[in-house]
This record gives sequence, C-alpha cells and structure tokens, in this order.
Amino acid sequence: MTAVAEPRARPQPSTSTRLRGWFRNPWGKPRFLVVFTWAYILWSIVPVLIAVQFSFNATRSRTVWDSFSTRWYWGDPVDSVWHDPTLSHALEQSFKLAAADVLIAVPIGVLLALGLARWRGRGSGTSNFIMLFPLVTPEIVMGVSLLLVFSHVFTFVNTGTVAQILGHVTFSISFVVVIVRARLFSIGRQYEEAAADLGATPFRALTRVLLPLLTPAIVASAAVVFAISADDFVISQWLSSGGPTDTVPIQIYAATRAAPLPSVNAIATIMMVSTLLIVTAGFLTWRLLTRGERRAGKAAEDMGGAFNLS
Repeated sequence: MTAVAEPRARPQPSTSTRLRGWFRNPWGKPRFLVVFTWAYILWSIVPVLIAVQFSFNATRSRTVWDSFSTRWYWGDPVDSVWHDPTLSHALEQSFKLAAADVLIAVPIGVLLALGLARWRGRGSGTSNFIMLFPLVTPEIVMGVSLLLVFSHVFTFVNTGTVAQILGHVTFSISFVVVIVRARLFSIGRQYEEAAADLGATPFRALTRVLLPLLTPAIVASAAVVFAISADDFVISQWLSSGGPTDTVPIQIYAATRAAPLPSVNAIATIMMVSTLLIVTAGFLTWRLLTRGERRAGKAAEDMGGAFNLS
C-alpha cells in the first residue's frame, strides 16, 4: 500500500500580517478612500458626541465628566431647558420658523419648479439663473440685504417673527426648486402626455398624475427646508428683534461668549435629534414612495442581463 501524505495545515496569518497586507494593497483596491472616509466620519461625529455627552453631566462642568444626569434637560429648577424661559422660548421659536418655512416655501418652490421646467422661450435661462442666485449668495450678504429691504423699502414689516419667516422662505425656495426639478427631469413628460391623450385637462393631469409622482421630491425638500431653517443663524440673527424672537443658534452663540452651562449642550442636542428625526422620516417616506420604481428598475436590469449574450 502506498502511504498518502496528509496535507500540511497552512499557518494562519497574524493580525499584524493581515493589516500590513491590507495597507500594502497588492490587488490595487482603493484602500485610501476607505481610510479617508472613515477618518472624515470620525472627525465630524466625535466632537458632536462629546458635546452630547456633557449635556448629561451631573455638574456644571463642560469639560470634566462627573456622572450621568438629566439635570440640564428638566432636572434643574432654574437653568434646565425645561425651566429656563430663554431656552424654551428659543426652542419654540426655532420650531415655529422651521414649520412656517416648510408650509410656505415648499408650495411656492414646487410651483416655481414646474414653471421653470416647462418654460421654453426668451428669459427662461435668466430666470433659472436668478432662481439659483440665493444658493450662491453668502448668507451674511442675504441677511444684511433683507434687513435693509425691510428697514427702507417694506417698512411695514418690522424685525421679528414675520421678517424671519420671510427671510427663511427667501433662501429656502431655491432648495425646493432644485430637488423638485431634478425629479421632474427624471420622470419626463410622458405621463402628462398620456393623461392628455386620455382626455385629462392640464389641471387634472397636474393634480392626479404629476403631483403624485412628485410626492417623494416634495417630502424630501420639506425635510431639507426644515433642517436648514431650524439650524439657521445668520438670517435669524439679522432679522431678530431680540428676546422672544431669538432662536436656538442665537442663544448658543450668545451663551458661548460668556460662561455656558451644560444646558446649552442639552438644547443643542434636542435640536440635533429633532432635525435628524425629521430628515430620517423624510428619507423613509421617500423610500416608501419610490419602492415601486426601484423594483421596476431592478427588474429591467435583470431582464437586460438575461438577454446579454456577451
């Protein structure tokens, strides 16, 4: 009988050997992009997490951790977010401006996007450029300009909540237009033309065909508008009349110039979590409303692969 030699077990490489092989990258994969991406994510998130951590600190320190506590949210009878009228009013004002901005800017932006996307003729290019102008204008310039307009032209608009809402709507409309126009160009005009061939009036085609198709973009633009309005500082600062019209970013800026308490971290955490919840809800709604399109696109890709003979 011939003895069969058993295969020798290959030694498992150590962790350091695997790491050296990963960084040497013998297969030419873009390892640097992965490292750079994770480094950027850590650089962006770690300071935020530290600020959130100290909002739950039991003491007044914002640099030395003591123990976990909700004192600065509602526990402290004087300086917590719940009991400090300055902070609670700022939180209410921020949400009020963001909600009003969504209710006003989104419908106007949708109608403006429809008009610009369907406008073919003299002046259409200029109008599209003017629509994008607020996106490229420095926010400090926008804030000063709006203050001068309300002070010398539309003098019946005083600084305060109304002026802040008008200012937020002015720079938010462009975001809605960009998002909705992208959706319009992606769906094309075939659905409107099919509705017209079936006897639908332009208004009926708009309300029964086009707007339902635009719903994902409308929801996404509403989430974006809420986020940028709630976090805005420059325009809110220039158009504020002080006191009850100060927003959370204004209060945070004012507090950091003195000796801030962890309640500033707490109100910033509340704003961040609220904004993330709104954006997440918008994203999930967009995913829900476009699931049929993704399935159709995947089916088309599978069909194309089945007939690909190469």
